[in-house]
Amino acid sequence: MPGIRILFLALFSVVLLGGVLFLPQLTLAQEESPKLSFDSSGRLNKPDPELYRTWVYVGTPLTPNELNPPEAPFPEFHNVYIHPGDYYHYKTYGTFRDGTVLIKELVTVGAKAATSGNGYFMGEFTGLEATIKDSQRFPNEPGYWAYFSFGHSYPLAESAEAFPAAACNACHDASAADDFVFTQYYPVLRAAKASGASGGGGQMAAGHDSFEEMAEAMSSALGGALEPTVDTGSVAGGIPTGKNELFQYLKSGTYKRFPGRESQNHPTTGPHTKQGWPVRVFVNEILDNSMKAASASHPVGSGSVKEMYNEDGNLQGWAVMLKTQADSDGGKGWFWYEVTSTTDGSSPVGIGNGIPLCFGCHAIGKDYVFTRYPLR
Repeated sequence: MPGIRILFLALFSVVLLGGVLFLPQLTLAQEESPKLSFDSSGRLNKPDPELYRTWVYVGTPLTPNELNPPEAPFPEFHNVYIHPGDYYHYKTYGTFRDGTVLIKELVTVGAKAATSGNGYFMGEFTGLEATIKDSQRFPNEPGYWAYFSFGHSYPLAESAEAFPAAACNACHDASAADDFVFTQYYPVLRAAKASGASGGGGQMAAGHDSFEEMAEAMSSALGGALEPTVDTGSVAGGIPTGKNELFQYLKSGTYKRFPGRESQNHPTTGPHTKQGWPVRVFVNEILDNSMKAASASHPVGSGSVKEMYNEDGNLQGWAVMLKTQADSDGGKGWFWYEVTSTTDGSSPVGIGNGIPLCFGCHAIGKDYVFTRYPLR
């Protein structure tokens, strides 16, 4: 026993005396954990699950179909991992360093009942995505973040190219709490920043409060995020696309006769006006019929008008989308419009086909439409 006690004290002393060496070695080991690789054409190679499943797990968001009827944009579990070295940097300094890598592994909803009770339980692996912050490789991306998907069904692609900036950055910039990352949904990251970051105090930088604020930031970052990228084709009848005609159409309230309409105002979850303020959506007959039929792609002429209200419940503007081409063409087949005044339509926030900031946010909708049927 005395020998064991002496050995223990000796080892303890070595740890204390060598603490200056021991801690950096531990950090170095974390730093040396392999990251991801790219092929010669700049495509991201599919990471090995045996690699990222050993990283720091930060959370599992789930938006099931039952809570987003009839179909959620992301109905799977999303297991999110961050590279260990990036985690320790965030914990120490409260920032996502250059080179940060996050992995999102998608898992189906399996059983909905277990011996513990009813709920949502994981099924099978179904997809894989990655997010990388790299100022050298992606110098023109907002925040230097790039987003990749290897597919939402197995077998996964062996490599992936980065999504166009507007396809993901717009939503992340509008709503993510900290540097394009949705830390408000990851308590592991919030706790890490609160405990380790000097002066962090656990406070996250808030997302943009309004569409205008987000638009200004994204326009600067993307260089024309609110500019149309293609000409607007003519669509007979229905919602007009001319600036003056459309504003008068909205002021007249003609859209209120659409057969599809939400029964009441509800808090917006997007960047229109200010997050949480009331909105109400009206859909025309073409889109209403297409939504009832659960169509994967909506026909030409499909359109909706979103009334936007202020905190006091007063109407303060409209957002419009109208499909002008049979092919959605990555969002360019849709006409987009937003105005934040009910008396002056001379300066809309955006108007035209293929506006990156608009189709970027709407990319996760069913053929770019967020509104679900039956209407609430």
